[in-house]
Amino acid sequence: MGAGQLVTVYGAYGHTGRFVVAELLARGFVPVLSGRNAQALDEVAREHGLEARAAAVDDAASLDGALAGTVAVINCAGPFASTTGPVIEAALRAKIPYLDVAAELEANLDTFAHYRERAQDAGAVIVPAMAFFGGLGDLLATAAMGDWTEADEAHIAYALSDWHPTAGTRRSGAVSRERRGAQRLRYRGGQWERRTDAAPTMEWAFPEPMGSQPVIGEFTMADVVTVAQHLAIPDVTTYMTTQAVRDIAAPDTPAPTAADESGRSHQTFLVDVVVRSAGAERRATARGQDIYAVTAPLVAEALERVLAGRTKTAGAVSAGETFDATDFLRALAPHITFDLHPQKQYA
Repeated sequence: MGAGQLVTVYGAYGHTGRFVVAELLARGFVPVLSGRNAQALDEVAREHGLEARAAAVDDAASLDGALAGTVAVINCAGPFASTTGPVIEAALRAKIPYLDVAAELEANLDTFAHYRERAQDAGAVIVPAMAFFGGLGDLLATAAMGDWTEADEAHIAYALSDWHPTAGTRRSGAVSRERRGAQRLRYRGGQWERRTDAAPTMEWAFPEPMGSQPVIGEFTMADVVTVAQHLAIPDVTTYMTTQAVRDIAAPDTPAPTAADESGRSHQTFLVDVVVRSAGAERRATARGQDIYAVTAPLVAEALERVLAGRTKTAGAVSAGETFDATDFLRALAPHITFDLHPQKQYA
């Protein structure tokens, strides 16, 4: 556990950032609260009796001050297109690990492209997308792969009871759309494709008792980036239940509201991962409550393992690449119910 170690949380006053702060405290860490909004930082700091260090991404000295004396930094501040680079640079200067909860495809791709080899050469650990989108699906796909060294295709299907987006999710989505324009991304044949046609609608057979549900296919999320970084799978596709897509697309869908004392919403999720190779199919699933809240134990568990040296490699790495995926997922109980299903043949 944290044993009083200082960990900077950048964007600590955001919706997900607050969950991360609470989870770190529960694990014995001492969060150092940072971000751009000094007033919001002070409010959270007073609530928990913690130190606040305001810092702007365009002010390297202030970022260095925010990280001074800490053992790691967790970046929860979107849009990540503007925060990942400066905060990673500050972490490299401080010689401490960097983790983030970014779900922006472009920001994730940039992190791997710009820092993978540089961080490896420096012996640094950078773990982007260590969140519900990006980290969880990657861990599930890696666990499903098991002893396979390659596969033909991977499918990651999300069933959300609803999707009430935070203000940060909306801002990040707007930035991604601005960068991507009218195009959408798809990963096929080991390559990224930019497409202008509409994503297909289809049915996905989720495990019982949920069963078949309508989904938007090729609803490409950060898991495609993280899986493709290290698993030899040429086709990686993600799917989202149509109701969740309608929720997040509607401008009047409200932000999530707390339904229990921890601040979690009523939202439930099921992530169903299927990996196929040469006629055989392997499946892994995870169930839980509130995609924003569950990001906190995901990134906090990753932090503990990084600090304890329970990683397979240095560099800019995805969750499944550097952690023991099955062990990691089992360690997340009771936050996540994780199941590996027996291998079977498929038509």
